Parts: sequence; structure tokens; C-alpha cells
Amino acid sequence: MNIGKRLKDARIESGYTQEQVSEQIDVSRQTISSWENGRTFPDIVSVVSLNDIYDVSLDVLIKGDEKMLEHLEESTNIVKSNKKLLSAIIANILTAIATIGLSVIVPSNEYVLAGVFCVMIIAASFLMHQNVKRI
Repeated sequence: MNIGKRLKDARIESGYTQEQVSEQIDVSRQTISSWENGRTFPDIVSVVSLNDIYDVSLDVLIKGDEKMLEHLEESTNIVKSNKKLLSAIIANILTAIATIGLSVIVPSNEYVLAGVFCVMIIAASFLMHQNVKRI
């Protein structure tokens, strides 16, 4: 059984509506619905809050749901996140160095400059993506 079904069953058994639960943990009712329908997963803080509200052990809520466990592992794995961020920073530095070197070697050409600009935008976007994922 997946976590969505477990959350819904626990909520109904506890006598709460989605609206009541959403107010208690400060999320929207649509978020509760998304969790219960398996479209998204709650974060670990929300799972702990739901555990308190429903008076159900965390083990009962998350055990056996591989996708949920993977989600929690990925969202809480700081070392993995830091490695990706460091890789993105290094890639941006190397791209900047390569761009400077290329501009010295290759004579001014609109197409080369456009290509270099595109590469810089892609590298900066990757770095920004890694930063946003950390938030």
C-alpha cells in the first residue's frame, strides 16, 4: 500500500477533513489531496506533523513505500546536494575560463560570440537550478 492511501485512511479514521488537516499543518487542501492521490509526496516535516495529528507511527505511514522512501532520502541527502552544487560551480568557472581563452584565440566573430554566450547561459542555468533545488 502506498503512502497516499495510508494518509487518506489515517485521516478518515481520525475523523478529519482535508481542510482541517491542511489548516493544522499550514498547507493547502489541494496539497493534502495531492499527497493522498499519490501525485506528490509530503516532506519529512509534514510526515512528522501528520504522524502527530493522526496519532499513527511513522513506521505505519512510510514503511513499504519505496517511492516515498526514495523521495525522503533524496530530499534530505545534503552531501549529494552539495556535490552537485560544487560540480555546477566548477563547471561555471571552467566555462568562464574557456570563454576568456576562446575570445583571445578566435578573432571576433558574431557566431562564435553567440555560441559562447549560449554556453554561458546554459552553465549559469545549471548552477541556478542546483541552487533552487537546495531551497
